Amino acid sequence: MDWVQGIQNAIFYIEDNITEKLDYEAIAKQAYVSSFHFQRAFSILCGFTLGEYIRNRKLTLAGMELSSTNAKVIDVALKYGYDSPDSFAKAFARFHGISPSFAKTEGASLKSAAPLKISLKLEGGITMDYRIETKEAFTVMGKVKPFDSGTSYTEIPQFWGEHFKNGGAQHVCGMFGICFNHKTDSALFNYMIADTYSGNKEIPAGYETKEIPAKTWVVFPTVLSELQNVNTKIWREWMPNCREYEMDGDFNIEMYTGDEEDNCEIWFPVRKK
Repeated sequence: MDWVQGIQNAIFYIEDNITEKLDYEAIAKQAYVSSFHFQRAFSILCGFTLGEYIRNRKLTLAGMELSSTNAKVIDVALKYGYDSPDSFAKAFARFHGISPSFAKTEGASLKSAAPLKISLKLEGGITMDYRIETKEAFTVMGKVKPFDSGTSYTEIPQFWGEHFKNGGAQHVCGMFGICFNHKTDSALFNYMIADTYSGNKEIPAGYETKEIPAKTWVVFPTVLSELQNVNTKIWREWMPNCREYEMDGDFNIEMYTGDEEDNCEIWFPVRKK
């Protein structure tokens, strides 16, 4: 199964189970990737997080139900996963701009978030350089901070700025930026500014180590100014057209060479399909 069909299957799964407590791992399995990669790709491709999409679909359907049936507010709240009328009313008002009870009034204006549909269009045409490499396991040391998939493109560069402003370069120069350890029930993942670690150096307070396992990687060379654009193209163009490899591991890596040209690489762990 290809990546595009996998995403569409995941969307169908969400719609079929929209009144249930949706498990992110179960959603990601429909696309044959981990929750880590699915949620990051979903945010990059759609511009909003998986959690936001599910919440907006639930509130859309709740609004339709309240406006077109005699269902009680409390029953609709429970049906779409809210524990109390108050929490439902607050979420409903943020999305629709009116209260659930007012939604039952004739002529009430409601908002709608339609189900996503995957449509193919001609993109790309510009070559993307890459290579496949097998690397032995290695250990890194660095500073870790959690980020949200929906805001990481803005906040991770700020994290780098804070690291150097606060003197972090005396401990870690920043050879790597590593995304890992996704929390399956949220859009959060950890990001580490890291260097290789040999084991004979004291670990400063506030820093930690992590072992990167032996893997086969698809490596995309780029420059710092194009890093996020290339990352987006990997999901939008390279991944949908890749027939030989699939993702293998809940992390990906940025590697910085430190040269004057600001050359860098993006590594994704892969395996043969």
